Amino acid sequence: MADKRYYLVVRAIIRDSKGRCLLIRRSNVCHKFVGKWEWPGGKVDKGESFDVALRREVREEIGLKVELVGVVGAYGKISPKRIAVLCLEARPVGGTVRLSEEHDQYSWVALKDLHKWDMTYGLMELTKNYVAAKNRGRKNHG
Repeated sequence: MADKRYYLVVRAIIRDSKGRCLLIRRSNVCHKFVGKWEWPGGKVDKGESFDVALRREVREEIGLKVELVGVVGAYGKISPKRIAVLCLEARPVGGTVRLSEEHDQYSWVALKDLHKWDMTYGLMELTKNYVAAKNRGRKNHG
């Protein structure tokens, strides 16, 4: 049996100056996870670096220009393709939120409230780890 190819997907946890995270809701145009909340991002095209892909996807999906701050984590899924999802933290450096047809709502959410949102597969566990790490960092520096 030949190994199946993995596809790389990138997601951005975009934090504003108040420390809130931007979540976007999948619209009826999407084939999967309609009504679920997620971080902006998408598939890395062949020959494209993941950082370039993430900035492109963020511009296409929500109209923001972002600066990437660091790696948050990764997870995998099979549905039916094998996908590796890489999540990075980012901050907005230009533009205003303007949703593509793939999303119908957005919200800036405080870290302490992220667990209340109905997110797409894989993001909730990563979100819990991200919030815990941010809270530990705050305690160690404050």
